[in-house]
Order: sequence, then C-alpha cells, then structure tokens
Amino acid sequence: MMTVLTKTNDRLNLTPLLEENTEKLLTCVHCGLCLPACPTYRQLGNENDSPRGRVYLMRGVVEGTLDLGDAFISHIDLCLGCRGCETVCPSGVPYGHLLEAARADIAEAKSKRRSAEALLLKFVLNSFFTRPWALRFGFAIARALRNSGLFDVVLSSGMIHGRIRLALALLVATRSPLPKPEKQTKRTGGTTKVAVLTGCVMEGLFKETNRATERVLSRNGCDLVDVSNQVCCGALHAHAGQLESARRLAKANIEAFNASGADRIIVNAAGCGAAMKEYRDLLVDDPQFAGKAREFSSKVRDVSEFLVENGITPPTGRIEKRVAYDAPCHLIHAQKIALAPIELLRTIPGLKIVPLRGSESCCGGAGIYNLQHPELSSDILGDKISSIRESNAEIVVTANPGCIMQIGAGALINNLNVEVVHPIELLDAAYEN
Repeated sequence: MMTVLTKTNDRLNLTPLLEENTEKLLTCVHCGLCLPACPTYRQLGNENDSPRGRVYLMRGVVEGTLDLGDAFISHIDLCLGCRGCETVCPSGVPYGHLLEAARADIAEAKSKRRSAEALLLKFVLNSFFTRPWALRFGFAIARALRNSGLFDVVLSSGMIHGRIRLALALLVATRSPLPKPEKQTKRTGGTTKVAVLTGCVMEGLFKETNRATERVLSRNGCDLVDVSNQVCCGALHAHAGQLESARRLAKANIEAFNASGADRIIVNAAGCGAAMKEYRDLLVDDPQFAGKAREFSSKVRDVSEFLVENGITPPTGRIEKRVAYDAPCHLIHAQKIALAPIELLRTIPGLKIVPLRGSESCCGGAGIYNLQHPELSSDILGDKISSIRESNAEIVVTANPGCIMQIGAGALINNLNVEVVHPIELLDAAYEN
C-alpha cells in the first residue's frame, strides 16, 4: 500500500508504510533468493544494491541508524524497479511499493537541495506529461525527426557517442519495421465494449501498435469506445517519487474511462497496465476515490491477457519467422502475466518460437534509467543482446514501449540484425496477410 510519508528532522520516515506491512517485511529471513533475480546485484555484487539490502537501508533510516544522505540515495536510485525480487520472494515483501515510497521522499529531498537533474525531471513530468497538448506537440516533432532518416545517417556515421548516441538510437527504435495495412478494420459491431488506453509514449511514438491493437480487438468481437479525455497513466511519476501527480492523473483517468461505460479497459504497455491495476493501492486512502479505484482496477486488462481470456480468433495468414519473446518486467513480475503473450504468438501460423535465455530478466531500460545510468544500463543490456544472439531469432517481441526502445537501440548499436516489435503487431499482421 502506498502511504503519504511524514518527515522528522529531515529524515526519511517510512514508519506508516512499514507498520502496514510489518508482518511481511519482518518475516524476511535473508534467504538470498532475491539476489540472483536482481539485475543490479548481479552486475555490482554489492549487498546494498540488492532488494534485501535496500529494504535494510530503508529500515535503517526509519529507525534512525542511517541518515538520508548521498549513499542511501545512490543505492535507491540504482534500483531498476523491475520487481523481479517480488516474484521469487517467499515472504511476499511489497518491494515495489516500498521503493516508490522511498523515492517520494528522495525526490523531495533532492528538490530542497536544488539538484539540477531532479528539478529538470520534476519539471518534465509535471509540466509536459500532465498536459496532453504538450505531449502531442513534442512527440510530433520527435516522429518527424525519426522518420526523416537523419538520425539513421548520424548513427551509422559513428560521429556521436555516449548518451546522445543512445538517445538517438532509442528514438529510431520506435519505428515499426512491419508494413502498414492498406485498409482499416471497422471499429464497431462487437459484443464486448472496450476502451483502449492510448497512452502518452504509445500514441506519441508507437501509433502503429495502438492502431494494430484496435484492429485486433475489433476482429475479436469487441466494440471499441473512444475516451478522448484520457491522460497519462502516471507510471513514470510514481516511479520517480511524484506520487501526488500520479494520484491526480489516476483520478482523471478513472473519471474519463468510467464515463465511457466500457466493460474492460485494455492496455498494450506493461508499465501502464501495472500502474492502472494498482490505482486501487495508490488511492486506497482517498475517501472519494478508493471505491472507484478498486472497481476501475478490476476492469484493466493487458491486451494479451484479455484476448486469451476471451479466446483468440485464429488468423489465417502465415508468418514464417523465428521469434523470441522477452517478458517485460511489469508484465511478468508486477502483473504476474507470463504465458498469455506466448499463447497469443502460438496462434500465428508459421511462427517458430525459440527460447530466450533470461527472458524474465530486465533489459536495463526502466523508463529513463538508461539515460540516467547509461553504463550500468548498458552492462545489463549487454546480457540481453548476448542471449538474443544465442537464440538466432529474426524477431524479438516484447509488450512494453521502453523495452522495445531499449532492445531496439541495443540491436542498432551492436549491429544485430533483428526486428523488435510488440506481439499484437505480429497478430495484426497475420490477420492482414
């Protein structure tokens, strides 16, 4: 449960959150099962950069044995927030919620210290991602630059390096490698009324995936309703410790989607789906929205989860490709959805699904983690690129925009001849063939 935090002598105070999770947190026996599941611990080998180490640091600050200083902030900041530890934890420690709570106070502490990076991030999240018109304008420019081919030339020239090269590769990786369909499928006439979260990054840089999602849902007996006043899901804000902004966005989405009368709310981005399913936790202490949030979260479905639950109309087109599936962290660990995307892929004739070593492990993207911690992110991505090479796959599918961008950028930078797409795009292509 996410709880508003209090301050005591400029010290992080997680006591309310710990009290609500005392039984789960204090039953940790330091078994170490979370260590091999943690990407940062595997790379750094530092106990403070493991899940149990970070929880111990949080307790130290609460109990007054550790200051809210640079060391504490550094170890918390280095966490990817992949929540792989939650999947293997026998005690059920709610690590993701604890991490967001800690980052909320860290964000405030950084702002008080006038940290340039923290102030810039706060400005972007609260002045850009909370304003749909600003998002549309900014992403329109980004798409124009991406589609111009200029960045492809710059990347291939080898003239730039470091974070700028990575940023350009991330943007180029958002361009879908699949051909656009010649005609659109009718959106109405189904029996199940659904509304799709178009999202900010998804609609801004992955329009083709959103349109593919709508076509697939229509082909599978859904009546799509528009929710034109929806906003950003707030996932980026929650991960950055901007919980109040996340709550405001959650309330706006609850009101917008409830007004649509949709039976199900479909999400094709793993991080957004996890955030929206956890609105019930985010707003649990709000007397006006707690009940609405519980009902709303119960309607949210990942698109693969929804299609498997309701039965997928078999496509007739064949796709003769070797495909490897990489599981987004917030799909497999946060939403606990492991098999639905693979079952979706199995309905496509001709597709050969090849195993991918470490498919359940983070790729190192984690929002803007790759730009904030490029060296560590690159090391984590390096493992993923190596496993993709071993798989001999022609296509890598993954159901989150950040993962598509991270793996796609890694493929570009490492001259790996592989396409990276969303699984719903492959299903859509099989219908269109």
